[in-house]
Amino acid sequence: MLRVLLVGSGGFLGAALRYIVTAWVHEALDNPWFPYGTLAVNIAGCFVIGFLAGIAESRVGFSSEARLFVFVGIIGGFTTYSSFAYETFALARDAQNLPAATNIVLQLVLGLAAVWIGDMLARLA
Repeated sequence: MLRVLLVGSGGFLGAALRYIVTAWVHEALDNPWFPYGTLAVNIAGCFVIGFLAGIAESRVGFSSEARLFVFVGIIGGFTTYSSFAYETFALARDAQNLPAATNIVLQLVLGLAAVWIGDMLARLA
């Protein structure tokens, strides 16, 4: 139960931060035709997860509880794209090039297909 609470509370913080950053970028750029806020959140989340994972793996280990709270909760709530990017990076770093490429293709193609199918089903309902 503690693990669920750590992920949930971290997720709340990450999601709230995502909303704040996205809104701030959108207002600062005053550009409604491109989702710069989402782009900023995704890039920032990728940087943070890469930085913290690098620290965790090379210098200071994070406890399993801290990893759940920070990596899965806060950063995962901020952007799940960062998890996708880090997992793909880890596969490529470990010379698992086919699984890395497969992950990229499946995430993009199946994700876009799922949005399209969901939209189509919603329009039929």
